[in-house]
Amino acid sequence: MSERRVVITGMGVLSPVGNDVATFWESLKAGRSGIGQITAFDTSAYHCHIGGEVRDFDYVPYFRTPKDGKRVDRYAGLAVAASKMALEDSGIDLNAIDPTRVGVMVGSGIGGLATLEENHTVLLQKAPSRVSPFVIPMMISNIGSGIISMEFGLQGPNMVVVTACATSNNNIGEAWRIIKFGDADAMLAGGAEASILPMGLSGFGNMRALSLRNDEPERASRPFDRGRDGFVMGEGAGVMMIEELEHAKRRGARIYAELIGYGVSADANHLSAPSPDGSGPSRAMMMALRHGKVNPEDVQYLNAHATSTGLGDIAETKAIKLAFGEYAKRGLLVSSTKSMTGHLLGAAGGVELAASVLAIRDGIIPPTINLEDQDPECDLDCVPNHAREAKVDVAMSNSFGFGGHNATVLVRRFS
Repeated sequence: MSERRVVITGMGVLSPVGNDVATFWESLKAGRSGIGQITAFDTSAYHCHIGGEVRDFDYVPYFRTPKDGKRVDRYAGLAVAASKMALEDSGIDLNAIDPTRVGVMVGSGIGGLATLEENHTVLLQKAPSRVSPFVIPMMISNIGSGIISMEFGLQGPNMVVVTACATSNNNIGEAWRIIKFGDADAMLAGGAEASILPMGLSGFGNMRALSLRNDEPERASRPFDRGRDGFVMGEGAGVMMIEELEHAKRRGARIYAELIGYGVSADANHLSAPSPDGSGPSRAMMMALRHGKVNPEDVQYLNAHATSTGLGDIAETKAIKLAFGEYAKRGLLVSSTKSMTGHLLGAAGGVELAASVLAIRDGIIPPTINLEDQDPECDLDCVPNHAREAKVDVAMSNSFGFGGHNATVLVRRFS
């Protein structure tokens, strides 16, 4: 692989704890939960009534015209808005660069579920002729990435990887590969999701995957805690502007961190349950370390996938121990920001990489809140309840998806 170095120069975040990077980060440092009663629709007939919604945000102004912004699924609208934030944060002048050398890989684990729901209802209650002619291009999981390229005139590599909750990390990692191989100089990469909908809530709820702590939503997402009872669904978007180092330096870009490693593997075990011994995720972590040419002891912080499910948190703990050996328990700091944001599904990795990069920048580890009675099988330093100051030179972020998809990204302080 080419030795071209790849750096992060811009970030865009929409989340249940903040609609921009600064608010998101302040909320994480304060241990503030973004989980509440779902307001998008009446949940009284459902088992679960809580979620992490993106509140008080209109994505339409982020489009070139209001017409364009109103003709997209919510997930794609969030994707475009977070991408524009990342572009603006990077300071890049799109009129001064070659648009054929800038690509987009912003995916979605589920895609346009709202569009599908609405038009299926129209089909059943009205007539086939009343179904929107835009239903297919609005609901497919690649269209967010396509619309981003159209909105900003980006003509470089454009595709998405769809791997459920590993989607963002896979898109960021594959964009890293594209730049390293010289096929682009810059990429917008990450994910977006908007699945807090009747179909999403009933589907995950009937799997018994969701927390039913409806009366205390802020305490519902509790990774690594003995009392965890399922994940809390969130929505949002996390997009990184990543660039080849010399390209970034030529334009005087501010560099957040260097993207140095990426690992992928499969559990080959079950539709939704992780491999119980943690072997699958451990291979992804070790591959990322190998790509980054760093030892386990060089990593100070790991942003865990840890969704607050019974099997998943234990399996990831085992995976971390396999990948990091004795260091897992005697130095590595691990936390799950999903305790505050909920699980953003295909957008999780993009948002959590932003948290990892900011941990490097500010020397602050975001906490795992609601960790009141730590599961003895999750026996790592999970930074319970309060942020912690610590110098971070290298950080890792894990994302694992239904189907046994594992994806890990590794970032380092730029020097």
